[in-house]
Amino acid sequence: MKKHDLHSENIEERMCSRGVKPTAVRLLVFAALQKAARPMSVADLEEYLQTVDKSTIFRALTLFLEHHLIHGIEDGSGAVKYELCHGEWDCSVRDMHLHFFCECCHRTFCFKDMPIPEVNLPEGFVMNGVNFVIKGLCPECAVK
Repeated sequence: MKKHDLHSENIEERMCSRGVKPTAVRLLVFAALQKAARPMSVADLEEYLQTVDKSTIFRALTLFLEHHLIHGIEDGSGAVKYELCHGEWDCSVRDMHLHFFCECCHRTFCFKDMPIPEVNLPEGFVMNGVNFVIKGLCPECAVK
C-alpha cells in the first residue's frame, strides 16, 4: 500500500484539530485509509483490519465524514469508497479529483493530478460537492 502525503502531520493531531477524539480504533481506521493506494469500502477496511467489526468501522467513517477528515466516492459498485481529505479544513470542490472505476475488477483509482472540470451552474444553484467517476477497464483488465 502507498502512503498518502498529509503534510507530514501526526494522525492524532489531525483528528484533534477537527474535534475528533483519537481512540485506538479510530486511529487504526484512519491509518488504514492513509496507507491505502486506492479508496477503500467498509468491506475493504474490515478485511484489512480483521480485528475490527463492520459496525465499529462504519461509526468511525461516519464521524470522519461529519468532521471532514474523509470523503466518500460513489463509484457505481454499490459500496461507497472512502479516502482522506487533503485540504486544511475540509474537502473543498477544488480539491476533488477524478476517479476511475474498473468495471471488470471493481477497483477504484484516483487521478489526483486531474482536477474535476469546472461546471458553471445556473444562477441560484449552490454546489456542495462533486462525484466525477469515469468507468471502463483498468490497464490490467484491458489486456485480458
